[in-house]
Amino acid sequence: MSDLEMDAADQADDEVTSLEEGKLLDYITNEAVKDTPKEQVRQRIARAFFHEYGLSVEDMVPDFQLKIDGRNKKIDIAIFEPGADHTAANLRRVVICDKEPKTGSKGAYKMRDHQQAEKEFGLLYAAMSQEETPACRWGLWTNGLDFFFFEKEQVRFDTKFHPRGDWPMADGTLGSRTVASAAQLRRADRDMLLTAFRRCHNYIHGNEGMPKDAAFWQFLYLIFAKLHDERRPRDQPPRFWAGLFEKEVNGKRQLVDEQFDPAGQRAIRARVTQLVDEVAEKYKNTVFKDNPPRLTLSDRALGFIVGELAKYDLGRTALDAKGAAYQELVKHNIRGDRGQYFTPRGPVDLMVAMLDPRPEERVMDPACGTGGFLVSTLKHLDAKLRAAANLALDDESTDEFLSVQEALRAFVEHNLFGADFDPFLVRAAQMNVLMASNGQARVFNMNSVEFPAGHLPGAAEARGRANLGTMDVVLTNPPFGSNIPITDPNILKHFELAHLWERTEEGGFRNTGRLQGSVAPEVLFVERCLDWLKPGGRTGIVLPDGILGNPGDEYIRWWLLRHCWVLASIDLPVEVFIVEANVNILTSLLFLKKKTDEEIRAEDLGQTIDYPVFMAVAEKVGFDRRGNTLYKRGPDGEELVAEAEHRERLRVGGQSVVRVLRRKEKTLDNDLPYQKPDGTFVPGPILDAYRAFRAEHGQPNA
Repeated sequence: MSDLEMDAADQADDEVTSLEEGKLLDYITNEAVKDTPKEQVRQRIARAFFHEYGLSVEDMVPDFQLKIDGRNKKIDIAIFEPGADHTAANLRRVVICDKEPKTGSKGAYKMRDHQQAEKEFGLLYAAMSQEETPACRWGLWTNGLDFFFFEKEQVRFDTKFHPRGDWPMADGTLGSRTVASAAQLRRADRDMLLTAFRRCHNYIHGNEGMPKDAAFWQFLYLIFAKLHDERRPRDQPPRFWAGLFEKEVNGKRQLVDEQFDPAGQRAIRARVTQLVDEVAEKYKNTVFKDNPPRLTLSDRALGFIVGELAKYDLGRTALDAKGAAYQELVKHNIRGDRGQYFTPRGPVDLMVAMLDPRPEERVMDPACGTGGFLVSTLKHLDAKLRAAANLALDDESTDEFLSVQEALRAFVEHNLFGADFDPFLVRAAQMNVLMASNGQARVFNMNSVEFPAGHLPGAAEARGRANLGTMDVVLTNPPFGSNIPITDPNILKHFELAHLWERTEEGGFRNTGRLQGSVAPEVLFVERCLDWLKPGGRTGIVLPDGILGNPGDEYIRWWLLRHCWVLASIDLPVEVFIVEANVNILTSLLFLKKKTDEEIRAEDLGQTIDYPVFMAVAEKVGFDRRGNTLYKRGPDGEELVAEAEHRERLRVGGQSVVRVLRRKEKTLDNDLPYQKPDGTFVPGPILDAYRAFRAEHGQPNA
């Protein structure tokens, strides 16, 4: 059936090209408004209404004037009957916003229930109960972390406001609210999924009295259960949901939301406990072989989290949205005492895109952390598979979706590998990959510089599955720094670069055969990455600039040039790791192609080959040293804006409809790749230049 194309709003004014300081563009009106903490919350909510609920911005009005008790009050977002005049009589939904509360350095916030936040709802109740707004049935109060939904019931002499876990979709259905409507699950907007993850983790940590790491794993058990439920056979009913049920209240039957009622919460626990038990059995030999999952949450907390997650179709949500939400959650649970830091997504996505792994290639990260490079590889392959089949995320049949998922799952289970010495990170990486692909990742708990030896259990598992010399692509950000040196001679003796080298008369270097007393881990990881590659394989590695510039490390550079073709070197600014890890260090991305033995021998005999090397400097990465977002500016300092197109697919009258919304947006000042909130991939100038460079020059000695 052909799609109908509907413009959700008139095309934006092409003359709007910049914004003055302290302004942002309203998602509803496309007009400049003052940038305040409260306004940022309102913009996230308005965007979610369009992308998640299918509501049209033509039916929304910000700061709608409504007379209450004889005085004009502003309603932050008023939503009207589709296509109707924007009058109080046609008002259907009301939103009241407040600024997001500060969470402090620990990033935790004690979530409130409806009773605890009762004093916040005065304006919302008043707006919904006016004689002029008889058809206004739904209300929402939010500060960006607390979300309180209400359904109004008008009885003869009273107006009642019933707590609800969610709002209806644009067509009036409640999405995941009942078993019968489970097919209404929706793809998550990236910012709203991030908020949902934060809310769940905050609730467990702040309301259950759990340490952060315990809260983290309780939440992950439930994500496992949610994913497991989504992948059930089509003829089986869902179990991960929080619905409405009838209950006698004060002698009358009324609908009650399970997640807010003790009896309903017990029903949720019974269903979800079954799922967690099945997950424990399914993954008992991988993720949970040492610690089988056990729910220790209260019924109240369990009901809250199920209500938050049940409405989303995590399987069909964009990989970038899931990855961003997961990374934000897990980074607060990493200590960083042995170089365990996140690599920001810009350098990760750039490295993956430049190495361009293919579905038939074997890919490994020997210091995988929580799996950022692994998931970025899956995101890259997902885009490749969709492009080959001419599929868009919002325009695919169930069979087409499952075909892509099956291809990703097969890649994960046969061609994707990771390793880390921290068992916490191994499990976190396995969860990250599973959420992206439905495949059980082969992530080994081992010390990669000891492999194939080593006392950790993953070393034995990796032998035969991920042997040295068997990978097509290796990419990693290893632990680095002189404060965590490797001193064990039983490890050092296996590495050429762990020996002392002396300069030869010909200008090269000679291995003296004597071991150094200690070696920074990144030096060993450079050699180990090449060990894992097949001849002709490609590697990308994050390195401190010292290796590429210090006079004392010249023997390392000589060794690399002898064993590899240098594909590219990209300098990163100090902001990259200051924001993510509070580490003030300059780093580079080094890209290498492993030479064959024949190529090395030919060069030793004087058959040198000159070839061009791509080099670039990333000056901007989208944020400053304090983590503030940076946008491109004009010559007078004004922030530049450009038109963007947002698309959302929904069902209207039994037909598939693509709603199109054109809006002006600020342009991120970023030399690296990034994803817009709607999932659009922006390659950035460095990746564009590298692709043009490779198109002209090809691979060295190819």
